[in-house]
Amino acid sequence: MADMFRLYRRITSSLAPLQSVMLLAVRLYWGFQFAQTGWGKLHNLVKITGFFASLNIPFPSFTAPFVSTLEFVGGVLLMLGLFTRPVALLLTCNMFVAYWTADREALSAIFSDPGKFYAADPYTFLFASLMVLVFGAGFLAVDTPVAKRLKAVE
Repeated sequence: MADMFRLYRRITSSLAPLQSVMLLAVRLYWGFQFAQTGWGKLHNLVKITGFFASLNIPFPSFTAPFVSTLEFVGGVLLMLGLFTRPVALLLTCNMFVAYWTADREALSAIFSDPGKFYAADPYTFLFASLMVLVFGAGFLAVDTPVAKRLKAVE
């Protein structure tokens, strides 16, 4: 049994450095996807405002540019790994609202029909933003040297 624990420790310690690489891959890919989606919305604000109004989202003429800008700027910041957790929190909230307003049926099926839940458009965006929110940016992010600098100043 001791050999099994040693093997387990060896495997986990050899895989640990990949955590930051994985978080970097998630941030780059999904940050780009968020930025691209936000950019597309920014260039179709009339259509997005009308869509938000059809979903009965309050103040659609304010909400549409806000969400579009959040997704674009948030995606860029995710790619950089700058203000990662606050940005991930905002994007997570944004994706929960997207589920609630545009895919409520899929959201309510989270336990009864999980396939419907994870087939909905917001799922992968929600999952990626939650992953970054929970695990952080990883070592390969602008937040890392900024945090070291702030710690040195304190």
